[in-house]
Amino acid sequence: MKITEFLKHNYRHFNAAALIDAAEGYKTHLDGGGKMLVSLAGAMSTAELGISLAEMIRQDKVQIISCTGANLEEDVFNLVAHDYYERVPNYRELTPAQEQELLERHMNRVTDTCIPEMEAMRRIENVILEEWVKADQANEAYFPHEFFYKILLSGKLDASFQIDPKNSWLLEAAKKNLPIIVPGWEDSTLGNMFAGHVISGDVKKVHTVRTGIEYMMFLADWYTENATDESTVGFFQIGGGIAGDFPICVVPMLHQDLQRTNVPLWGYFCQISDSTTSYGSYSGAVPNEKITWGKLGQETPKYIVESDATIVAPLIFAIVLDQ
Repeated sequence: MKITEFLKHNYRHFNAAALIDAAEGYKTHLDGGGKMLVSLAGAMSTAELGISLAEMIRQDKVQIISCTGANLEEDVFNLVAHDYYERVPNYRELTPAQEQELLERHMNRVTDTCIPEMEAMRRIENVILEEWVKADQANEAYFPHEFFYKILLSGKLDASFQIDPKNSWLLEAAKKNLPIIVPGWEDSTLGNMFAGHVISGDVKKVHTVRTGIEYMMFLADWYTENATDESTVGFFQIGGGIAGDFPICVVPMLHQDLQRTNVPLWGYFCQISDSTTSYGSYSGAVPNEKITWGKLGQETPKYIVESDATIVAPLIFAIVLDQ
């Protein structure tokens, strides 16, 4: 039995039914000529969402991505250091002393998964620092994801791949030169490293890596070119936070701050969230709240699946991919 057949037979109510509705809405949006933005919060790359997301990119089911700096870099960490990762199934039971032992071994824990600092983070730092310095000396500036595209497409890391490269969503995105938005990149391991290299003088100009404001300006141009009344852009949000809130705000920015009147709202919206609908939380806000901010309209197809994205997202992608 195909995955889609199994899901449609068994997933009939509650969050299970919402999953089916959201997936069918995603397909309907694309079939109508629409485009889709996917936003990645949390630690989706360390959860190896690339296994399904890379295929979505290959089959043109995603036209633009917004992600945290962590998700941008952690896909590459996993690509080059997967064999050195360690899983800690009993992570809830670790004592402070055991956590200290992980620190002393340079194993940075993300829930049940430990990322090896030397094999992953420092290996990438050494390669990307060359690109930072090269751009800095040439008085050039690039976005964070563009620096990653450079090192991935250069072949410098090929010999270090420890997973099937077809399961790296960022490598697949690089091959297609997919537009990526990385709001708050400064809040990431490589963002910290870049700050350190500017402080130490290895990189002379802090703006060698382009900023979040420039990302919003880029997104404004991209959205204006790609969103029409006949072909709107949808918004598929995994988690909450800045990866979702930053790009969705481009629409009210175009309307309210630039006073443009011919900009369509987002044409589809889905959020996978395990955040409780609560007090001031963007992650827990129901989609209708976005109507009041000029992000979605009354008639925009809206879905929310309140569950674990590491479970839900691959299943939705499987339906979209007709698996």
